[in-house]
Amino acid sequence: MKRALVTGGSGGIGAAVCRRLATDGCHVFVHANRNADTAQALAASITAAGGSATAVTFDVTNAAATGAALEVMLAGGPIQIVVNNAGIHNDAVFPAMRAEQWKSVIDVSLNGFFNVTQPLMMPMIRTRWGRIVTVSSVAAVTGNRGQVNYAAAKGALHSATKSLALEVASRGVTVNAVAPGIIATGMSEAAFDKETIERLVPMKRAGKPNEVADLIGFLCSEQAAYITGQIISINGGII
Repeated sequence: MKRALVTGGSGGIGAAVCRRLATDGCHVFVHANRNADTAQALAASITAAGGSATAVTFDVTNAAATGAALEVMLAGGPIQIVVNNAGIHNDAVFPAMRAEQWKSVIDVSLNGFFNVTQPLMMPMIRTRWGRIVTVSSVAAVTGNRGQVNYAAAKGALHSATKSLALEVASRGVTVNAVAPGIIATGMSEAAFDKETIERLVPMKRAGKPNEVADLIGFLCSEQAAYITGQIISINGGII
């Protein structure tokens, strides 16, 4: 049984990814930072449905805490699937953006990617099989007013994805990113009303978390062995 870690696994997209990977036969580590109870409930739900899951709690911006948590997980064997889904918004137009708004968003998305993924690389490489998928955003592809920090963080992950893919391609490890558009989660529902979605999205609707999860599940599968270094958009035709 392959072991998968989904950061931000307690959120809308993260939870759908956890369920998909569990359905595909993985043992899933459902990560949360502040929402430990939600992660525990999701892991229990997956287990009750016949899957295999464990909730884990740590702050991806804290390298020492992340390293300690990963060490415990690795004691049970290598983690061969990593879905970097943890991320936050802290929006403001750039002239009014506070340094803390910039730092907090970069810290979770970009430094969190390093803190989680780098310690897992050598155990994964030794198995000659691995899947790393990072959840980005359409904002990193097109830009978005009020999200210079968020677009910068996600855009940097696109470059990291392409570079890491080159480093590990010969070791049976693929590295890709998925860039969702407007997805029907609690976060997007607060930001986009029905009329705005119909105006922005050619398909006239928000995407569903399970649609993103299905794409990520495929990228984590044996069938996606020849796909690496790609930024794959899923946005209903916005771009």
